[in-house]
Amino acid sequence: MPAMLASADLLTAFVLFAFVSSITPGPNNTMLLASGVNFGVRRSIPHAMGISLGFMVMVLAVGLGLGEVFKAWPPLYTVLRYTGAAYLLYLAWKIATSGPIGTDSAKARKPLGFWGAAAFQWVNPKAWVMAVGAITTYTPAQGYVMNVVVIAALFALVNLPSVGVWVMFGSALRNLLQNPRWLMLFNVLMALLLVISLYPLLFVESAFS
Repeated sequence: MPAMLASADLLTAFVLFAFVSSITPGPNNTMLLASGVNFGVRRSIPHAMGISLGFMVMVLAVGLGLGEVFKAWPPLYTVLRYTGAAYLLYLAWKIATSGPIGTDSAKARKPLGFWGAAAFQWVNPKAWVMAVGAITTYTPAQGYVMNVVVIAALFALVNLPSVGVWVMFGSALRNLLQNPRWLMLFNVLMALLLVISLYPLLFVESAFS
C-alpha cells in the first residue's frame, strides 16, 4: 500500500544522505580513484558495480536483522573488523606496488573485480556506518520490510554514479601520471590513505555497541 512507504520528504532527505556519504572520500573511492588512474574507466566498471550492488545487499541484510546478530555476538563483529584490516592492508600493498601505465606488467595486472568489490563492503568501515545510518535514521517502522527494500535500492541508484565520479577523475589523471615516478608517488599516496582508513575500523567504537 502507498501509505506504507516513506514520505517524499523523508526519501528526499535520504537521497541527500546517500549522495553525500557516497561521494565523499573513503576506502571505496580511494581505490576507485587509483583504479581509474591505473586501468581506465572501462576496466574499472565492474569494481564500481560491485561496490553499489554489494552495498545494496549489505543494507538489506542490516535492515533485515544482521545488525542485531552483531549486537548479540560482539566477538563476531570484532573478527570482521580485523579481517577487514588485513584485507585493507593487502589492497594498499597492491596499489603501492602497481607498475607503470602501459607496461606489460601493468597490462597483466587486473583491477578489483565485481565480486571482490562486493565482498569488500562487508569489511569496509565506512560502508557499515552508511548502512546502519540508512536503516536507523531513514527507515520508518510502518511497512518496514518494504521500506528497507526501497532504501537499499535507492542507495544503490545514488551510489553508482557518485562513486563513478572518482573513476572518471582517476582516468582524467592518466595522462598527467605517465611519468613512472609521479605514478609511483600517486599510488603510494593512495595506499597510505587506505592505511589511514584503518583508524575507524580498529580504534573507533563499533556501530553495533
